[in-house]
Amino acid sequence: LFVVNSIEHFKDSMMNVPFKLKKIFPSAKTVSLKKLFHLHVNKIIPTRTNSTGNEPSKKFSDAEKKDSVIMESIDRIALIGINRPEKRNAIDKRTAQLLIELFNDFEKNSTLDVAVLYGKGGNFCSGFDMKELAKSPDEMKILIEECLRTKTRPLGPTLKQFEKPVIAAVNGYAVAGGLELALMCDLRIVEETAILGMYNRRFDIPMTDGGSVRLPKMIGLSRALDLIITGRQINGKIAFDWGLANRIVDTGTALGQAMNLARIIGTLPKTSLLNDRNSVYYSTFESCNFEDAMQFELRNANNAISNGTWQKGVKKFVVDGQGRHGSFKVN
Repeated sequence: LFVVNSIEHFKDSMMNVPFKLKKIFPSAKTVSLKKLFHLHVNKIIPTRTNSTGNEPSKKFSDAEKKDSVIMESIDRIALIGINRPEKRNAIDKRTAQLLIELFNDFEKNSTLDVAVLYGKGGNFCSGFDMKELAKSPDEMKILIEECLRTKTRPLGPTLKQFEKPVIAAVNGYAVAGGLELALMCDLRIVEETAILGMYNRRFDIPMTDGGSVRLPKMIGLSRALDLIITGRQINGKIAFDWGLANRIVDTGTALGQAMNLARIIGTLPKTSLLNDRNSVYYSTFESCNFEDAMQFELRNANNAISNGTWQKGVKKFVVDGQGRHGSFKVN
């Protein structure tokens, strides 16, 4: 991984990057070196000697900035970035509220199919900002009572089950509440050098954002208790082995790989995908028994076929011959 400190250094390092700029920019000749440097330092173009060619294929649109959170959209994908790098992206009250607002915007926007949550500056999120809790001896009690009253959570949108897929691009520290934010997402793309753990255990801070609910469902009771009781850290490889990470990727590539996965999901037919996803969450968190979960799944399937889009899928297989001998086109 190149360490780039200036535009001049970036120019030298780019000479050894194996991927072609035209794969990222359709009109690469018009892109200034200054723009390329800006994208590099913001982790959008990972300059690596062993590039896989899986970096984002287009430049990003100008960011819509709302204080400590950045929101962008590209290819029907919402990129929501926590922008407090000087705090390792710790969440204060203002940031939590902005995350709620931006995820609500994503849910309501019919032109966006998938969201990618990431952290700026080399870390995903280090949890809740402890300085917020140090304001007064009663601050933690006040915070929890406010959350109970408003049906929110200290880190923002973690109480919500989203209606559309959300992917976490995890690098650096994803600890304490930061890990709970990652658990909130459907899928987690985790860099091999990422550090994950319930660091709040070290400071006698309880979990408030779904860690005790989601973590055992994902990795099992025994492993969840290991992380929750000891507060120990694990790396990306262990997270992948345990099923906490869905993909393990090279350092510096989590955002690009998450974008690629979001693009793939975005090309798939939506009706049955969203209904099946809903059935999975219901059976995991809401169902009272097996029969109830099975009935919910069937009712969801009935809703999914009501608009007739499934007939196009049948035609692809029966008439067009797609899906046979490994041949399939999503569009």
